[in-house]
Amino acid sequence: MHLPQTAEYALRAMACIALKKDGRPVPSKVLARATGIPSHYLSKILRKMVEADLVTSQKGHGGGFRLAKDPSEIKFRSILATVDYKIEPNSCVFGWDECDSDDPCPLHNTWSQLKDSFQWWAENTTLQDVIDDPGKAESLLNPINATKAD
Repeated sequence: MHLPQTAEYALRAMACIALKKDGRPVPSKVLARATGIPSHYLSKILRKMVEADLVTSQKGHGGGFRLAKDPSEIKFRSILATVDYKIEPNSCVFGWDECDSDDPCPLHNTWSQLKDSFQWWAENTTLQDVIDDPGKAESLLNPINATKAD
């Protein structure tokens, strides 16, 4: 399953903010550089995260973004919903208008299993899980924790 670019960027940005070890805000320039997200695109995503009370922003020298809640309280589902990403319950991998148990497409059963697994992952994975397994995110850790505010 491939996520739309905005959903991927949102997860990447939030993971980077969560990995900031010293608790100081992460400047948007640093975040854009560390994640490879174009700054104008990142700005739109971060604005949505602020509106959803997932991050706070601090303006001025030493400003940036930090998590608004404990990382264990921020589920991937919330991040994805903030950027309007959701799997429709009756979406069809074939693109059929109607696809459900009563009128299944040839891949309905396996597609349903994948959707269920994805929804379980999004509901049960939090930013704390990212922090608890930083080895997989090493490329994000170094720029975020080593770079001072610009």
